Parts: sequence; structure tokens; C-alpha cells
Amino acid sequence: MLRIAGIEKESITDGVGIRYTVFTQGCKHKCLGCHNPETHDINGGYDIAIDEIIEDLKSNPLLDGITLSGGDPFFQAKECTKLLVRIRKELKHLNVWAYSGFTFEQLLRNKDMREMLELVDVLVDGRFVLERRTLESRFKGSENQRIIDVRKSLENNKVICIQL
Repeated sequence: MLRIAGIEKESITDGVGIRYTVFTQGCKHKCLGCHNPETHDINGGYDIAIDEIIEDLKSNPLLDGITLSGGDPFFQAKECTKLLVRIRKELKHLNVWAYSGFTFEQLLRNKDMREMLELVDVLVDGRFVLERRTLESRFKGSENQRIIDVRKSLENNKVICIQL
């Protein structure tokens, strides 16, 4: 079971293409000016079965990928990993984006978070910083955040950003 705030079944704002976006519940970053403050409370939202998400994904042939946002999905790394393992096995055509207030480097230092990260294609990392807010990028909220090619970054042992 995942604890979520909600799902956007066809989003074009949470990554490239048509995306199924899961807004996880719970975030301890509490960034000033956060776009989704209702997702902060770890006890808010509702539980959903991973099977339900998988079946929903399978029912829409137009999807390009899934995005895990929040809240911060890495606070539920073990459950999100279970979901992503299923996606990699059953829905190989979908790419995976994730948003996190943690940096790429911080995620690598935590076993559960790293395991989840290794199943992600693109990571938008870093806390939202209100003073560095930007409307210039389609997929990040503040200039300090990075859009990272996770696979290439892991292969090269350094952060490789994507320019969109």
C-alpha cells in the first residue's frame, strides 16, 4: 500500500509526454512556498493498493510514463520501489520520473532511497527555494533544482543533467 494525496491520470506538466502522476503523502522538507503543502502531513491522504495503480496504468495505452511526486515519494521508498519493480516488469514501455526535495547525492547515501532511485529514469532533485523560483523551466520550480538523467549519472558516477 502507498499513502497518497491523489493521482492525476493524464498530466502533461509533470514530465515529458502524457504521464500518470502519483502524488505521495508525507514530506518533512516543508519548503516555504511549496506547491503542494496539503501533502506534507504523513497521516493525511489515503492508502491505495499497488495493484490498483498497476491496473489503472494498464488501462491507458496513451501513457508515456509515470511520475512520482508529492509530498516526497522517497519518504516511502520501500513501497515506491515495490511499485516501480512491477512497472519495470509489467509496463516496460513506461518511463519513470520522480520529484524529490532530497538531492541525488543524498539519495545515494540511503540504502532504501538508492534502491528506489535505481528504478527511476529522470529525477528532479532539490528543495524548492522560493527566492530562486523560476517560471522558465517546464518541470522544475526553482533554479537550484536539477533535471537528472539517473541512468547516465549512475553509470558515470556523476550527475548528468538533461536540458529541456
